[in-house]
Amino acid sequence: MARGGRKSERDGPERRCIVTGDSGETGGLIRFVVGPDGAVVPDLAERLPGRGIWVSATREALGMAAKKKLFSRSAKMQVTVPEGLVEQVEGLLVKRLIELLGLARKAGLVTAGFTNTEARLRQGAVAALIEARDGSPRQLSKLRPLAGQSPVLGQLFGSELGVAFGRDHVIHGALNAGGVTERVLRESARLEGFRPSGGLEHPDAAVENGTKESGADAGLER
Repeated sequence: MARGGRKSERDGPERRCIVTGDSGETGGLIRFVVGPDGAVVPDLAERLPGRGIWVSATREALGMAAKKKLFSRSAKMQVTVPEGLVEQVEGLLVKRLIELLGLARKAGLVTAGFTNTEARLRQGAVAALIEARDGSPRQLSKLRPLAGQSPVLGQLFGSELGVAFGRDHVIHGALNAGGVTERVLRESARLEGFRPSGGLEHPDAAVENGTKESGADAGLER
């Protein structure tokens, strides 16, 4: 529903959350299927075969679905919910966002580093301002006003952004429109429900990275 009560065109099919009972576009939900072994499997790409079970993309909703055995109720059969499912989904969301940002970087849609980001923001509107969760509040406070109404992508830590940008560490960035940008914003919004933007201690291992990063972000952050 658009502002003022006007109906808006739907960008995609609507699905119903088994926890809240609310219906909405799939961008705000996470799909699960029951695997051959009877275990619940997250399907973030929404491509796995089988009847989809949809849960709102929040830590609270997924935890409630597991606790109250709502997966079994929806599947109309006894299913197994893997231990640590919430953390597993968070890790998968982090990985997807890193991969999409990497594609955006290769397509030339991203500016990185405080000085470069500040200069880009002064040129005009961006699709999103990128901020590391563990960045300097003082520097972040300087960039946010320049971003205007642009959304803030602030779910990833500096080391995770570094993986996407091919560096050791990245704190600031700006995302331009085009290419995979809409997919980046979609995954960022889903991850927000599990990892709200803001500075927190880095988790022990939210995403596995087998790639050796080169370069340092210190040359970018001034």
